[in-house]
Amino acid sequence: MFKTLRGVSAEKKELNHSGRSYIGETMQLEGDLRSSGSVDIAGLVNGNVFVSEMTIAETGSVRGLIESATIEINGHVEGKISADSVIVGKNAVIKGDIYFKNSLKTEEGADIDGYIKRINNGKTNTDEDITIEEIVEQERPAKPKIIPVTHHKEAV
Repeated sequence: MFKTLRGVSAEKKELNHSGRSYIGETMQLEGDLRSSGSVDIAGLVNGNVFVSEMTIAETGSVRGLIESATIEINGHVEGKISADSVIVGKNAVIKGDIYFKNSLKTEEGADIDGYIKRINNGKTNTDEDITIEEIVEQERPAKPKIIPVTHHKEAV
């Protein structure tokens, strides 16, 4: 019923083992996207994205939560972004909060409407942090002691 194309059945197709997936400009994905590899987005994703590394091209758009180890944004994002390292390109438009652990780089011209916050990266206080805290404590004036005062009513 179906004809086999010349040479296709004889040779096995090799899979792409680079670990990178691509969502093209003409593609729209509805639903969550999960990958242990890297994802390049040039199309539209309506859903949450959980990947190890991702790049959103100028034509790319994500509406939903993004969790990634590293992310580079040159397109549009509507939603919360959580990553170890974040790069926001000059053409990026972000409507949502950005939470990062290690580094944040923002190029001039980027449009961000949301909070940017560094979250705990799991480090304990270093010696330098402890020293700074001790200096701050020393500079604070001691709290004045409150002495209760008793009031006596006078007879008239």
